[in-house]
Amino acid sequence: MLGAAVVIFLALLLGLAADLVYQAAPAFAHFGFAFVTGTQWNPVTTSYGALPFIVGTLETTAIAMMIAIPIGLGTALSLAYLLPKRLRLVLGTAVELLAAVPSVIYGLWGLLVVAPWSRTIIEPVIGFIFGHSGPASGPEIGIGLLLAGIILAVMVLPTMVAISRDVLMAVPSEQIEGALALGATRWQTLWRVVVPHARTGILGAVTLSIGRAFGETMAVAMIIGNTPSLAHSLFSPAATMASIIANQFTEAVEPFELQSLIAIAVLLLVMSLLVNVAARLLVRSVGRTHVSAA
Repeated sequence: MLGAAVVIFLALLLGLAADLVYQAAPAFAHFGFAFVTGTQWNPVTTSYGALPFIVGTLETTAIAMMIAIPIGLGTALSLAYLLPKRLRLVLGTAVELLAAVPSVIYGLWGLLVVAPWSRTIIEPVIGFIFGHSGPASGPEIGIGLLLAGIILAVMVLPTMVAISRDVLMAVPSEQIEGALALGATRWQTLWRVVVPHARTGILGAVTLSIGRAFGETMAVAMIIGNTPSLAHSLFSPAATMASIIANQFTEAVEPFELQSLIAIAVLLLVMSLLVNVAARLLVRSVGRTHVSAA
């Protein structure tokens, strides 16, 4: 029974991938590799390039993970070992409930609440730190890469915290008690015993969070600005692979535009698979290193 379910799942996945590749084939055949490296998206001139959306996806994901990893790991450690038991239960349930919030709600929250904060507080502070140049150049409008990364970080935090907390709590109590008995402080025990022992599971949590950030559509589409061009600073409007598909798929009337959007979906699927494969290899390598060290 389980074997049949696995076969059906793989068949559906392969069928989906094959159908997407088939429908995107004309765009890949017409534009070639220039579709991946092109920076123009203009239906009037039939010029389509996916590079701005690839870069936008990578940039928003990188911003989100830079924010989410330290906050998520710190929250997981607190829920697992530092907070009182009653407070752990309440806050743990609250974190898990955040995962059930629809993405459109996050988008509205980002657009109506966080965007004004970003325009009046966050972006001016970052601009002052960087001298309003380089990654902090351009007008401070509140909507753009930075806001999308912040909202994505909030959205992936429940996944990262829930998985990391369960992994951290699975560390054998003998190791923790042994470290404390040898004179280690609680902080030293957490960072030198608990976290290294759970690093494989933490990497898995990071991988799942990256996958969530890659594929998030509605919230990002509402707050990133949806400009089909390369962003030159954190404050610039941009677009991701998922947001451009959501915004233009129903309005695509030119055949090559529709095929190009499907081609972007294929590239997004390939990128997600590559990230998962790389993460599995990294997790396996870390696991072997941990076993050999033990």
